[in-house]
Amino acid sequence: MIDKVSFTQMKDGTKEDYEFLTAHEIDHTKHTARRLMKAMVELDESLSGYQVTRLGHSVQSATRAWRDGADIDWVVAALLHDIGDIYAPYNHDEYAATILKPFVREQCTWVVATHGDFQMVYYGHHLDGADPNKRDRHAGHQYFNDCAEFCERWDQASFDPDYDDLPLEFFAPMVEKVFARQPYDPDVIRSGVREPLVDEKRAADRN
Repeated sequence: MIDKVSFTQMKDGTKEDYEFLTAHEIDHTKHTARRLMKAMVELDESLSGYQVTRLGHSVQSATRAWRDGADIDWVVAALLHDIGDIYAPYNHDEYAATILKPFVREQCTWVVATHGDFQMVYYGHHLDGADPNKRDRHAGHQYFNDCAEFCERWDQASFDPDYDDLPLEFFAPMVEKVFARQPYDPDVIRSGVREPLVDEKRAADRN
């Protein structure tokens, strides 16, 4: 059994090399959720100036989603929607969506990928050169209203230091479950399907 490949250029690799790498990479992917949870903690080293940390904002967003009765795709999307803040400050929404894309419903991926445009409606009018109507470029999209609701209910509202957040660890089993799915499973991606952000019956059971 080899413990590293023989080549220094990919074109020189052998069948044994690539079989080894494939098995090694499959094992590596099994720990994605654990790495993501570690990255969430590192959000506390990200952008400051708010009344809550970026981790606090993310956990609060997920907590609100959970208490609204949102399904697991929505809750995990809410938790991870700003995970790109450290490494991709100019396109953090697209960064987060790329991480989520193989494992959650298309609806959630699109909302996370575009939420930065939708958030502008809350503060764009305060900044020179900013467009508070930036979300209008997505007008008519099937998930437009979902993103508007995501931002209103869970994103822009989640900067409250007095809110009773659930701990990050509460969401770890959900992240594990989502990232243990078969990537790009059409039964998960469910292209074109819309699920509500709020489920009153499920919310009542959780609160």
